[in-house]
Amino acid sequence: MKRKIVIAGGGASGMCAAIYAARNGAEVTLIEKNSQLGKKLSMTGNGRCNLSNMNMNEKMYNPAAEKRIKQWLSVYGVLDVINFFKSLGIVVKSEDGYLYPMSGQASTVVTAFENELKRLGVSVVYNEQVKSVKVHKESDDAECYTVTTNNNAYECDRVILSTGALAGAKSTMSTGDGYYICKQLGLSVKDTFPALVGFKCDENEIMPEGGVRCTAEISFHLGNEVIASEYGELQFVKDGISGIPVMQASSKVVRFLSEGKPIVAAVNFFPDHDEGDFLSLEKEMLRLRDDRSLKEFLNGFYNSNINDMIIRRMKMSSSMKMKNISESMVLSIFDYYRNCKIRLKESYGYQQAQVTSGGVSLGDIRDDMTVKDHNGIFVTGELADVDGRCGGYNLQWAFTSGSIAGTVASL
Repeated sequence: MKRKIVIAGGGASGMCAAIYAARNGAEVTLIEKNSQLGKKLSMTGNGRCNLSNMNMNEKMYNPAAEKRIKQWLSVYGVLDVINFFKSLGIVVKSEDGYLYPMSGQASTVVTAFENELKRLGVSVVYNEQVKSVKVHKESDDAECYTVTTNNNAYECDRVILSTGALAGAKSTMSTGDGYYICKQLGLSVKDTFPALVGFKCDENEIMPEGGVRCTAEISFHLGNEVIASEYGELQFVKDGISGIPVMQASSKVVRFLSEGKPIVAAVNFFPDHDEGDFLSLEKEMLRLRDDRSLKEFLNGFYNSNINDMIIRRMKMSSSMKMKNISESMVLSIFDYYRNCKIRLKESYGYQQAQVTSGGVSLGDIRDDMTVKDHNGIFVTGELADVDGRCGGYNLQWAFTSGSIAGTVASL
């Protein structure tokens, strides 16, 4: 029997599901509420589209998903992604394990998806938003469905919900409407939070006047407990902190901030110096306590914007002569570079987040991506309670879940 499938959402997982289903001979209708497909996909990886990562394992995902992800990745993993894109005519290259299209352009990936959907005869409907899925019982073990949008109703015997979540710029129209549809179907939806996102600091914190990027180690503290610790290039702006290390830790931190818990970020600007190395550096620097000013003294020590920030945090004058500053005070300044504490206020929110943590409970999703009580309804991608680290892990999940759903739905 030729399956009639409706897919809600034209993002990465939805397009992937559509292609696998259509390749198996299904009649597929893909409904997208934007005027174009893959809008969020076209923005990923700073426009380069980090498709996946050769260092792929379940530990790269949220703890609640680890066990299930391991099984799903065994069905459809990194090599399957590479071969899939080869079938679309996309050459994939590795940069230290991070997989990108050889073109270096996310737009070429979206275009390849669109071309394959057209070649396979998938009906793509634009500018329609799915509002509900109505279940019709045909027998004890068989159902059919009516997918209703703001303009039309579509009859089908399989539905794949790939609507995405809440993360993304306004232009992507990521409004989380899929959660409402899933709740209507009796599914449990866990609390959602922005993830892979930066943080605003407390209004009273002194931050660099200009934007600064620097390699450092950052740890996030709730009282004496270290919630997360990361290393890499941080980005400091006037009202907060961002960068890959901050985003990697964000899903563990944002929940506490949303509860009003006091989170402090501690930054070590010299992470590659152990205690002995830094002590030797301090001794060398102390020899320069002469007529030069504090600003001149720190000029070659670290980034000038960070230096200015620390001087202001120490409530000192940059014009002070080093010979007039005690050795203990100089050591206190150096200590700041090893443990600069920044009180956080909140995340930058869903509009600046790359993914959403939380979503449809995995307890309600079977191994074949169907949902409890409904053998013909599937949930994929960011709509589910799965979020990964930066580096291609979230797109891998989109392709994994989409391919499984599309294949099973077409059978």
